Amino acid sequence: MIQRRTLLQSTAAVALGAPALGALAQSSVTLKFHTFMAPQSNVWLNMHKAWMDKVEKESGGRIRFEGYPAMQLGGSPAQLFDQARDGVVDIVWTLPGNTPGRFPRTEVFELPFMMNNAEATSRAFWEYITTMAPDEYKDVHPLALQVHGPGMFHMRSKQIFRVDDLRGSKVRGPTRQITKMLGYLGATPVGMPLPQIPDALSKGVIDGCAIPWEVVPAVKVHELAKFHSEFEPAGGALYTTTFVMAMNKAKYASLPPDLKAVIDRNTGMETSAWLGKAQQAGDVPGREAAVRQGNSIHTIPAAEAQEFKRKARLVEVEWVQDMDKRGYNGRQLLDTARALIAKHGRKA
Repeated sequence: MIQRRTLLQSTAAVALGAPALGALAQSSVTLKFHTFMAPQSNVWLNMHKAWMDKVEKESGGRIRFEGYPAMQLGGSPAQLFDQARDGVVDIVWTLPGNTPGRFPRTEVFELPFMMNNAEATSRAFWEYITTMAPDEYKDVHPLALQVHGPGMFHMRSKQIFRVDDLRGSKVRGPTRQITKMLGYLGATPVGMPLPQIPDALSKGVIDGCAIPWEVVPAVKVHELAKFHSEFEPAGGALYTTTFVMAMNKAKYASLPPDLKAVIDRNTGMETSAWLGKAQQAGDVPGREAAVRQGNSIHTIPAAEAQEFKRKARLVEVEWVQDMDKRGYNGRQLLDTARALIAKHGRKA
């Protein structure tokens, strides 16, 4: 009798516990993270994987990630944003500039000589979007908005000392504002996603590229381009590129409140700043790779940078005019972005 009662009690306990166990299982989630960055890149290893590991740990393992670098789930880099929007994947990290003109107010951060450092400028980028352009990324749930460190020139066969040295050279740029800048500086601009750079350099399709030091090893630019030209900090940063880490809206909405809170704690201004800082931190080992290769590195002095600024200013003028035509106040957007970069730069 005792054995029968114990068995009945155990069976009842299992039956009562089944819904709770089911609810626990339902409260766990696996998220697909997709990007174009290579699996050996600083961005993937020290930013994306670090962020995913942090979220997994804070969720007690109830949020898990399947990470897919290098477009492993298919499509092109230009399609990443729509993959998150449409629910093909759950989270992406991509360039808004991969789809030219689609996120026009974002482009202010890609204008020549705008940024100071990636941490501060990423904070400014997040605040700018949330206050001046809150509908810019309305089709997704933005997790972070950030920029990389100062962009610079990497050339196959000649050093860039001054603006005139760019004349006639085919130079890759990542987004439409940066390719415009290259054109005004005298180069023949070539728009091209990052993964295509190694093949284009090796085949002579381009003579050089504009990228930050950080990503040089990932695309083997230190092996394919022997001449590098960076800018003295006092002269300003030539350019930066914007990035968005975005989540499918329905997937975010479907999360239980406690897991949503974990995501929320790892998004926003501070996460944007952390990503920007981590990306710019990769500039040091990226530069060291070129030094070990025995490449030539020239630092363009602040005085010489003024000519780059003078010629590139037309990009800014045209962007303001474009914003005005779209019904925005271009000058207000530009002035606000500059003020936010300066504000957060003083805090950095």
